Amino acid sequence: MGKADFLSPKAIANRIKSKGLQKLRWYCQMCQKQCRDENGFKCHCMSESHQRQLLLASEDPNKFMDYFSDEFKNEFLELLRRRFGTKRVHNNIVYNEYISDREHVHMNSTQWETLTDFTKWLGREGFCKVDETPKGWYIQYIDRDPETIRLQEEQARRKKADLDDEERSAKFISEQVRRGRGGKEVEETPVFTELKRESEEEKIAFNLGASACVAGPSKSSSTLGASALKAAAAAASTKRKDAASDSRSEKKKKSALEEIMEMEARKKKKLDAVRTDYWMQPNIVIKVVTKRLGEKYHKKKGVVMEVRDKYAAVVKMIDSGDKLKLDQNHVETVIPAPGKRVLILNGPYRDVEAVLEGIDEKNFSATLTLETGSQKGKRVDIAYEDFSKLA
Repeated sequence: MGKADFLSPKAIANRIKSKGLQKLRWYCQMCQKQCRDENGFKCHCMSESHQRQLLLASEDPNKFMDYFSDEFKNEFLELLRRRFGTKRVHNNIVYNEYISDREHVHMNSTQWETLTDFTKWLGREGFCKVDETPKGWYIQYIDRDPETIRLQEEQARRKKADLDDEERSAKFISEQVRRGRGGKEVEETPVFTELKRESEEEKIAFNLGASACVAGPSKSSSTLGASALKAAAAAASTKRKDAASDSRSEKKKKSALEEIMEMEARKKKKLDAVRTDYWMQPNIVIKVVTKRLGEKYHKKKGVVMEVRDKYAAVVKMIDSGDKLKLDQNHVETVIPAPGKRVLILNGPYRDVEAVLEGIDEKNFSATLTLETGSQKGKRVDIAYEDFSKLA
């Protein structure tokens, strides 16, 4: 049968299929050719052009691997810089955006076997800040562009100049204040003495600021002095009362803050007491994550039949029906589709059955509606690792 015409339905369908992403295992990086299925990839590997490319690569394999590694690194960092800037982001999010490009360099042709190895290498070489969390590896791009460094230095100089201007303004104002005070006489500190008269005919005078008041008879002058002393004593007692009230209010504020802190500490202690380091429960679906059992059981699902010693369980594999004894460190929980029933394994709602309402991928949690217990019908947010699908 001859080749289909360019405008025939078959040719159009083939072009539409070739535009989309295909499986990575059927991609030849040396020839940069994407095959659609296993048979096409097998035929390509037996072709003469592929054999020629293999002969070229066998002459200097390190040269080709270094070339593909540099291409992968440059394109990955360019996407990270352009798309996320210097924000902290999960490495898998960046990688998923990178492989969405159909013409990207595949990681299996580089010197890194896994994305984790590549992330660690970026941290060691100083291209990014990397840190490991329970949710995976996070990366943060370090911008070493000369233009960016120049802008940062310019901003630092401008900020320093602004501070210098503020200091000069403050110094100028203080100088003006000093000059203004220099023209006036320095007020002497008042000295309080006892009211005494050396002779009966001597009059007592009080100088009250700008105006002077001279007393007449001695009886009225002594009365005025006594009232002035009473006013001073009353003012002193008022200040003491204000100071006492201020100290009492500060004590009240401090005690309220301490009470809130104690409540938060008790709440946290209560939640920590509810959580345990074991979570295995019967009749839940789990997934095997360890590779020690071989590819036959890796990433396969099973049902927990029996829990032993809190941390281990007898698991019946769904595909093969084999029974295995596994530790909880070798398995992980299974998140079903929305609307399915799950069992909460840890936390304050432990052993409560619920229905999965929705998944929050950003916070690695899910919204559940409780079906059993005293709080039936309540909607709660539970982390991925604290619930699993019911068998």
